[in-house]
Amino acid sequence: MPEDYVPPEVWTWEAPKGDHMFSNLNRPIAGPTHETKLPRGQHPLQLYSLGTPNGQKVTILLEELLAAGHAGAEYDAWFISITEGEQFGSGFVSVNPNSKIPGLLDCSGPQPVRVFESGAILLHLAEKFGAFIPRDAAGRAECLSWLFWQMSTAPILGGGFGHFFAVAPVKIEYAINRFAMEVKRIFDVADRRLAEARYLAGDEYSIADMAVFAWFNYFVIGGAYGGASRFLDIPSYAHVGRWCAEIAAREPVRRGLAVNLEGEGKTRERHSAADIDAVL
Repeated sequence: MPEDYVPPEVWTWEAPKGDHMFSNLNRPIAGPTHETKLPRGQHPLQLYSLGTPNGQKVTILLEELLAAGHAGAEYDAWFISITEGEQFGSGFVSVNPNSKIPGLLDCSGPQPVRVFESGAILLHLAEKFGAFIPRDAAGRAECLSWLFWQMSTAPILGGGFGHFFAVAPVKIEYAINRFAMEVKRIFDVADRRLAEARYLAGDEYSIADMAVFAWFNYFVIGGAYGGASRFLDIPSYAHVGRWCAEIAAREPVRRGLAVNLEGEGKTRERHSAADIDAVL
């Protein structure tokens, strides 16, 4: 049995010796590591992202807005390779000082406006176009509650459960059990809500659904972390499954899921509808 770890009085950072994809990137300080200049396209919205769940939230909303007739939602989606450390370039850090995807530049006004954190981007766009967010006070409150619930749960699903289940160099039973319990509780919260309502905010499809779907779809359909769905018995959450299948069948959602990824049926960058049309 390994000896118990005794934390020092003052923690100091040592460069990690592991060989997983982020070993040489993580560090305890912020700011850029190198100088870069972000590309800029011709559309009103410039998205710098990657097709992870947090990035997919935004591309799903943008495709939904375009499908709903909001021409001002035309966007360029630029690929940010987090395994290559592009999120630490000075250009990207100027858009998101937290060095996490996604980052958005709204260039529709006199001066570009930066928006970072996926939930903030969803809210910014929903309010800008007056779409996918309820107009009544009660519905808006319900929508925002579920949106911020998702933002609070993402670190549990990814950096917590995902890290210890699939990435950590040592399998730690306590850590895996702790986060597995929390992920199942999170799914149960959503399953109970979706047993009583078609969508998270009620009868209306909203940015709350897009945000939660991007992460839940990864577990329900997307093969999260090489076996997590079976390990967590995700199919047992029947109401989540019904809701997830309904959203996944939407054409704008299919299109949004194809952006900023490499491989068959995916497009690394999106500068017009034709980029997605070519792969779907």
